[in-house]
Amino acid sequence: MNPRGDNLRVWAWVSIAAACLTIALKTWAWRISGSVGLLSDVLESLVNLAGAIMTLWAITLAAKPADTNHAYGHSKVEYFASGFEGLLILLAALGIFWAAIQRFLHPVALMAVNAGLAASGLAALLNFIVARRLLREGQKHHAIALEADGAHLMTDVWTSLGVIVGVAAAAISGWLWLDPLLALCVAIHILWTGGRLLCRSVGGLMDSALPREEQAQIEAILKAWRKQGIEFHALLTREAASRVFISLHVLTPGTWSVQHGHDLAERIEAEIRRAIPRAHVITHLEPIEDPVSQEDQTLDRPAP
Repeated sequence: MNPRGDNLRVWAWVSIAAACLTIALKTWAWRISGSVGLLSDVLESLVNLAGAIMTLWAITLAAKPADTNHAYGHSKVEYFASGFEGLLILLAALGIFWAAIQRFLHPVALMAVNAGLAASGLAALLNFIVARRLLREGQKHHAIALEADGAHLMTDVWTSLGVIVGVAAAAISGWLWLDPLLALCVAIHILWTGGRLLCRSVGGLMDSALPREEQAQIEAILKAWRKQGIEFHALLTREAASRVFISLHVLTPGTWSVQHGHDLAERIEAEIRRAIPRAHVITHLEPIEDPVSQEDQTLDRPAP
């Protein structure tokens, strides 16, 4: 049993259910009004559904314990889900661009606007409630897939509100070009969101270092030990969704016993874990007087 994984899966299912309901509401709103702006909103909700399904799969796999072939666990799969959702967002934006251009070329009068906007407003409210909870749970558990799903859903909320305002303005003024213009604005906003998700996912898959704030916490701990004559180098950090990996070399007097050095390393690791609870810390002891200790500070150490 993995309580974290079980809790996240519940919210992934909530996201799927919310996506299905909002798709139904927005599709009805688009069909009765004929608004391409509302159509763009439907397409983004379809992306929400695909992303929520991908998120459920990623969270389920990420919750599996480490095994022989995946000794560091499966948490990085969440970056695939985030990247997949970013790609879907970009495809949806292209679809919205196409629909908007066609509507510019062939304007169509809007119909049953009040009912359509009411349905779209209800869908936006539902998305807002679910998005806030997904973001909270994703940040709480460092689940990038769930956080990405919540961020995309929150973008959908603002998109829907923009569409509602724009379609209402087009219906009141009679300026039909406002409807496709708004759809183009929505598409540009969606492209920006999708690009951010893709960049973050690529960064995670490329083993990006910890944020500066957390690196500063580590450095503060090491600084306190340096005042006691202990030195460090070869500090490496990387983030893998909900997991963090930190490795460093601890340089102690060569006259120390193995037990003495081990006890010190354990204390340092414990302090780092207290500062960054989700961290897996690995230390390597070296004699501070030995020149060879200074030769292995890089990731790739030359063969002797």
